[in-house]
Amino acid sequence: MKKRSKRYKKLLNSIVKDKKLSSKDILDLVKKNSNTKFDESVDVSLKINLKQSKGGDFSLRTIVKLPNGSGKKEKIAVLCEPEKIEEAKKSGADVFGSDDLIEKIASGKFNFTKLICTPSMMGKIGKHGKVLGPKGLMPNPKLGTVSNNINQSVNDIKNGL
Repeated sequence: MKKRSKRYKKLLNSIVKDKKLSSKDILDLVKKNSNTKFDESVDVSLKINLKQSKGGDFSLRTIVKLPNGSGKKEKIAVLCEPEKIEEAKKSGADVFGSDDLIEKIASGKFNFTKLICTPSMMGKIGKHGKVLGPKGLMPNPKLGTVSNNINQSVNDIKNGL
């Protein structure tokens, strides 16, 4: 028979059986029982009903807005028409431009961590997808980085979206 530690036996006494707990109650219970010398983590497994695609992989892409942001400082570049550059400046973007920014991207100079683009400029930036894609910088409408509302997109990214 396995020998159980005092800590393990104490944790077994705090188990609540025959009762469904809400996620908030579960997290409170985990915090209460946390008594190790290192930072503990919690793994969450979710069962979702997705249709299986070819190759046996399930594909799910989404964005979750965290209540206190992600903690990262993003350097945002806005690629827009020359008329909207003033709006990009006011929105708080770090780098902005139109054709001049495309030339910098073509030369391989990336001094930003996120790229926001207007729909009309997507045709021009599309040919640089082989360079931007693997770095995770290619604008995507589903991720909110292709938008006519530059101000809102910049604020969302700065706030941890």
